[in-house]
Amino acid sequence: MSKSLQAIRGMNDILPEQTPLWRHFEGTVARLLDNYGYKQIRMPIVEFTELFKRSIGEVTDIVEKEMYTFDDRNGDSLTLRPEGTAACVRAVLEHGITGGGQVQKLWYVGPMFRHERPQKGRYRQFHQIGLEVFNLEGPDIDAELIVLTWRLWGELGIRDAVKLELNSLGTSESRGRYREALVAFLSEHLDKLDEDSQRRLKTNPLRVLDTKNADTQAILADAPKMADYLDDESRLHFEGLKARLDAVGIPYVINPKLVRGLDYYSKTVFEWVTDKLGAQGTVCAGGRYDGLVEQMGGKPTPGVGFAMGIERLVLMLETLEQIPEEISRQVDVYLCAFGEAAELAGLALAERVRDQLPNLRLQVNAGAGSFKSQFKKADKSGALYALILGDDEMARQVVGFKPLRGQGEQQSIAWDALAAHLATCIVQG
Repeated sequence: MSKSLQAIRGMNDILPEQTPLWRHFEGTVARLLDNYGYKQIRMPIVEFTELFKRSIGEVTDIVEKEMYTFDDRNGDSLTLRPEGTAACVRAVLEHGITGGGQVQKLWYVGPMFRHERPQKGRYRQFHQIGLEVFNLEGPDIDAELIVLTWRLWGELGIRDAVKLELNSLGTSESRGRYREALVAFLSEHLDKLDEDSQRRLKTNPLRVLDTKNADTQAILADAPKMADYLDDESRLHFEGLKARLDAVGIPYVINPKLVRGLDYYSKTVFEWVTDKLGAQGTVCAGGRYDGLVEQMGGKPTPGVGFAMGIERLVLMLETLEQIPEEISRQVDVYLCAFGEAAELAGLALAERVRDQLPNLRLQVNAGAGSFKSQFKKADKSGALYALILGDDEMARQVVGFKPLRGQGEQQSIAWDALAAHLATCIVQG
């Protein structure tokens, strides 16, 4: 017996009953970004592997263990994008849209791919919304990214469930000095470090700071602190960021162990975390990467950005029951028509109503059926009201109007008055 076809492990279908909440989330973000002056960019999901090796870092966990990489028919090594920043930088360089110091405030949305162990809130195909800003080097734009997300949490009703963590990694030079001090300290405790931290000590020592191993964390309590190695420029930048967050009234926590998992970060790094999703606590993260554009072949260009995980934030909305009532209702009005003449008239009437009420969610019954069966479908659709069109209504050029979700008697509405009546009822409903 042949094996039944199914999705690849960690790559999930998003079913019709789930997509309304996704659309609500994505629409809320898109509207907010429009209001803040960000423009959307769309990049391919497949890039040359070299792009991620040069940007993310060859000794990061992502490049070493998690990327989906393959050779195409031309022998080129290609990779499904594991994150969006590198691809966005490649795009702005290729098309020259940051040349001459042009400020670009960009955002994107789409799937990313990492070969991780699937678990709730962590998948092999996952979706992100990302923002990238180029050619602005001050703490004001860092603050704007954080303020923008703070406003988003408020609009979604989850502000009380997230916490902002901040750190500064300094410049590459100051980070290099800190790395040397950290390696010297950890080398003295090498035999007490967990196996993963021992490996990271040789390849990417800053990543030891965010280990989940309790014994290693105990050792790190006495480790050198990044703040003690910051250069004056990075320190002033960080103070400027904190001053702006204080001015807006956004609470935050300084986390000296926050380093992020990508090599390209410098100065500001931040994460929005929650305790509502178990182990997968980070819902949005990012920071500054002033050296990345130059590292990828461009001229020195300041950059800062973040990415948020859609799966985790949708899960948060469900967990906290922050789902607007209209999201669970996909139909406002359901039109039932009985007989071919009524079906023809109903189709024309529905289109006239849609012309007048373009935002009305009006579903016309398809597949004919008895009075009982059509009303059953109307009720199952979740509609607030049913419209009824049969021989009697046709003769009087009216439509029956019946509430489905509350009290109220059925009434007859003239065809030319239907749109105005629906507009009043849907607003009140």
